[in-house]
Parts: sequence; C-alpha cells; structure tokens
Amino acid sequence: MREETDSTTTALLARVPLLAGLSQAELDRIAQVSVPRSFPKGARVFHEGDESDACYIIRSGEVRVTREHSDGRAIALATLGPGEIVGELAMLDGEVRSASVEALSDIELLAVAARDMRGLLERNPEITAKLVIALTRRVRETNERVARQSFQTVPSRVAGVLSQLVAEAGSDGNGARDGVTIRMNQADLAQLAGTSRESVSRFLAVLERAGVVRVGRGRVTVLQTGRLRAYIF
Repeated sequence: MREETDSTTTALLARVPLLAGLSQAELDRIAQVSVPRSFPKGARVFHEGDESDACYIIRSGEVRVTREHSDGRAIALATLGPGEIVGELAMLDGEVRSASVEALSDIELLAVAARDMRGLLERNPEITAKLVIALTRRVRETNERVARQSFQTVPSRVAGVLSQLVAEAGSDGNGARDGVTIRMNQADLAQLAGTSRESVSRFLAVLERAGVVRVGRGRVTVLQTGRLRAYIF
C-alpha cells in the first residue's frame, strides 16, 4: 500500500511546474518524505507568526495568502491552486511565517519538511532558479495589488475584484442569461479589495440598484460585466 501511495505522489510531483525536470530518483525521494495533509474549507493551514518547519504543495483546491493589519483587517496577497508551493519563504530563511494561509475550499496538500526541501535545492540549482522566478512573479502581483489599493477608490477596487473573479470563472458575464454567480460573502470580497465589509455592502447596493449585480446570501451575481468595468479607474 505504501508503494502505491508513493507512486501516486511521485506522479503528482512530476506535474508540478517547479519540480519539472527532476530525476525519477529525486521525485521518489520527495514522495517518500512528504506527508499528506487535508483541511476543510475555511480552515487555516498556518498563521502569520507561526514557527516554520515545512512547505506545502497544493494537491487540490485553492488557498488564500493574507497579511493582517494592526487594526485587525486582512489583506489578500495571493490565491494559489494545484501545483503551487506555499510556505516556502519561512522555510528558506528560517524566520516565522510572514503570512497566513486559509483554505478557500476543501484542500489536499503534501507537506515537505524544510530540511528535505533545502537539500533538494542544494542538489538541483535549476529548481532554485525556478523558485526565484515563482517568487518574483508573486512579488510583482503583490506590488500591483498594493498599488491598486493605494491609488484606486474603494468602488474601483471592489469592481476590479468582481471583474477578476468573473474572468476566472471563464465567462464575460454578458452572454449568460442569468449572469455569473460568484459564491463569496461580503467579508471575503472586502478582504480581497483591502477595505471594510461595510464599504463593500454600500457599493454592492449601488450596483444592485443600477442593475449591474444581484446580491444574495453568500453570493453576488454579476449581470453586466461591461457596465461593471466602467467603475474601474
């Protein structure tokens, strides 16, 4: 049974972009030392400030990476899905966790101990280069998000978040008879937009009166994406 598990894990690792190009022996080594972990939707994988001893490869589902402000507000830094690695910063520099990670859905992860991952990087410089590129991409995305939150108005930020979520759903919203439904509560939308739930609620009420969206319990249905984009500036 253990051999079957390792074989399945190795096949998964071979599809992870960061690990592409590793030898079968290296993939087998990671599979042997990795530990499957699962978390239900809404659970915290780890908290900002926690001690770090492992990184995680996302097997299925999505997670959100957030930082908390001193006033209690949380700012979303990234949303990560299958094949991506989370928790690698503290693992690399030995410091505490720099952000929190929350499950956006039921998730399956592979935990790899810090010492094993560092050994992998030492033996495979090409993997280190890929990790640097991945981290750079995340820094760029974070910089763009911070810039939007610094220079855009609250309505513009919320409209931008809604437009992005519609795009990720694979539809422009205008051709769907019933619109595109985003299953997310207002507190989560506020977190993504870097604002308060009350501000999101007020702006959604404006959009609903204009016929751009329809608001329900734990969801927002975007009826007219084209008109929604007009609020982004």
